[in-house]
Amino acid sequence: VSGTSVVQVTATDADDPSYGNSARIIYSILQGQPYFSVEPETGIIRTALPNMNRENREQYQVVIQAKDMGGQMGGLSGTTTVNITLTDVNDNPPRFPQSTIHLRIPESSPVGTAIGSVKATDADTGKNAEVEYKIIDGDGTDMFDIVTQKDTQEGIITVRKPLDYETRRLYTLKVEAENTHVDPRFYYLGPFKDTTIVKISVEDVDEPPIFSRSSYLFEVHEDIELGTIIGTVMARDPDSASSPIRFSLDRHTDLDRIFNIHSGNGSIYTSKPLDREVSQWHNLSVIAAEISNPKDTTRVPVYIRILDVNDNAPQFAVFYDTFVCENARAGQLIQTISAVDKDDPLGGQKFFFSLAAVNPNFTVQDNEDNTARILTRRNGFSRHEISTYLLPVVISDNDYPIQSSTGTLTIRVCACDSRGNMQSCNAEALLLPAGLSTGALVAILLCIIILLVIVVLFAALKRQRKKEPLILSKEDIRDNIVSYNDEGGGEEDTQAFDIGTLRNPAAIEDKKLRRDIIPETLFVPRRTPSAPDNTDVRDFINQRLKEHDTDPSAPPYDSLATYAYEGNDSIAESLSSLESGTTEGDQNYDYLREWGPRFNKLAEMYGGGESDKDTS
Repeated sequence: VSGTSVVQVTATDADDPSYGNSARIIYSILQGQPYFSVEPETGIIRTALPNMNRENREQYQVVIQAKDMGGQMGGLSGTTTVNITLTDVNDNPPRFPQSTIHLRIPESSPVGTAIGSVKATDADTGKNAEVEYKIIDGDGTDMFDIVTQKDTQEGIITVRKPLDYETRRLYTLKVEAENTHVDPRFYYLGPFKDTTIVKISVEDVDEPPIFSRSSYLFEVHEDIELGTIIGTVMARDPDSASSPIRFSLDRHTDLDRIFNIHSGNGSIYTSKPLDREVSQWHNLSVIAAEISNPKDTTRVPVYIRILDVNDNAPQFAVFYDTFVCENARAGQLIQTISAVDKDDPLGGQKFFFSLAAVNPNFTVQDNEDNTARILTRRNGFSRHEISTYLLPVVISDNDYPIQSSTGTLTIRVCACDSRGNMQSCNAEALLLPAGLSTGALVAILLCIIILLVIVVLFAALKRQRKKEPLILSKEDIRDNIVSYNDEGGGEEDTQAFDIGTLRNPAAIEDKKLRRDIIPETLFVPRRTPSAPDNTDVRDFINQRLKEHDTDPSAPPYDSLATYAYEGNDSIAESLSSLESGTTEGDQNYDYLREWGPRFNKLAEMYGGGESDKDTS
């Protein structure tokens, strides 16, 4: 409104206000006209134009001059700048930029799918520009919804119900946008709302088949013949092409392949016998697919309930261990029996009990509550005469057709006390004399174990006695010789030793095993260089001894090593005992002591023999 006060500016003057007009200040506007004016005496800034529009211009800069001396010539002046911002009021209604909006959506879009958005513009800002959208008219008010998006101030149109191209292809909606905060001062500017027309086109999609029901329930008696049709499922192609439908069963829901379905008409029939007692319900899944497009399928659950037929005979409920006392009297109760039946008739179970034939010893009394009592018919029983009685009992039901079975009770004759408590039966009396007590069995087992231990110890001692020590005594000459315990084959035995190695020192020194005996130990032969023909025997032997002393594979005990080489002449000539026996002259073996400690034993043997010979 023109003349509305905006702000007041105030200027001060340091001059003495009582001295003339030197301190009298007058205000004037230098910039900001024609929108604003200022009162000269008070400095109040007011609007100069009516209906200033913020949407056209929001910011204004006003320059105010303050001049003393009452504004006359020669007065001093000062200026100030005032920035004025127009605040918004809701004086503009929302407006749709288009009168008609077109949207498209496939018919297969699920409920809640966003189709598109509409938006009305408002020149105001803040809460004055807030808009609420709603559908006020049209033929699709029940098929679509619109939701206002607060942050974007848009109206989102969504699917409210499933669409069907074959039913309807075009919907028209009238959408209204209205300000939520209306200023009553501006009602005269007209309604603060606007409308637009939204046309929604439904696009055709190749849809899968649709069953006539969401689920199927069939009931069938368990005694039907194979191939009997239980029920039929129906489906159609919702598309305008109306393609033929092919039906099939999901075999994961029928692993035993009890049912089958005609692919053309959807009839379900049996392929195996039914048994309610095995499975009362069968939950199948039927698949429908278009022949022209087998990938688009639809499933529907099919529940098959098997109705009962009286095809099972009643039987004893449990196994009965029945006995009768030897001192029993006629009419005495010895057992109460009951029965069970796998069938489940509508009227409930009802059983009848009777004997297969008249029995002189026992009888059955039906209690008419699906139980019966077994009673004796005479006084006294003898387990020595008859130890066991077999009593056939006939059990029948009352359903159609009547089913019955015969169960046999085994009744043992037992000795009882005066109160009728069982003490022993003839089966135990016959088994005890022929059997053995636990203590006797344990004693027999211990005796067998002791005998086995004695036999093992005796065998071990016998084997120990057969073993002989490897070395008999320290003085035995054989402690340095590997004994083969054989006599040899004489001069004709050419396999025992190869004499050619003595005649040819350069021969190959491969150690050959004797073929006439089995040696006690085997050593890996070691090849050594042959000595030249002019080498002294002593040097040769020392060389071999040194090799044996440093050989890590040599055995830890003394042994006789054959070098296959005699060497040249020896100062002692031949050492053969045979040749010494045939020689008339005496020989001196003292030089053997000079050969070192390895020949001490040999020196003592021959040296001692010489001294003995002299004394004799």
